[in-house]
Amino acid sequence: MLTRCSHLAITSLLLGAVLLSGCAKRPATTQAAAPAPTGSTSTTASTPPAPAPQLQSSEPGPAAATTPPSPVRPPIRDFAAVPELQDVFFDFDKYDIRPGDAKTLDSNANWLKSNPNHLVLIEGHCDERGTNEYNLALGERRAKSTMNYLVSQGVQANRITIISYGEERPQCTEHTEACWSKNRRSHFLVKPR
Repeated sequence: MLTRCSHLAITSLLLGAVLLSGCAKRPATTQAAAPAPTGSTSTTASTPPAPAPQLQSSEPGPAAATTPPSPVRPPIRDFAAVPELQDVFFDFDKYDIRPGDAKTLDSNANWLKSNPNHLVLIEGHCDERGTNEYNLALGERRAKSTMNYLVSQGVQANRITIISYGEERPQCTEHTEACWSKNRRSHFLVKPR
């Protein structure tokens, strides 16, 4: 009996180790009922190039298979930052919109509503703490939270695409809280339709 329990415990530990080892780094993207960018990466001056992202449907299971294919998506390199859209920032290990950042998002939503001919790409970013996989998931939650806020303010969801870069594109590279707080953000890029 003890041997059988030992084998079961060892098998469980090995399975857990395999699951925790994760996959290779790559940005996570989600299409939110909008044309999602594909191809190469953004060419803004503040962010270095990264490998082309793998697209994932925002709908789980069989429902995603029944979704009709989306129209041709503009490449990420076609998106650019505009000074009117300001970044929003997050507390450590959080993706809730803070009251001060809600005001920034209100301003961003007003600009987007007055410029309906632009598609928007929301990038989710994290600081360097945590695993790559965890930070990709957290960056995606930050981008989704930002998108949901904009949609609640009247921005059409079919204009918005989100992508997570996790910790891969930091604004600041020092190992201090002041620097890390600059990296925990949602960043906005736009492209005319």
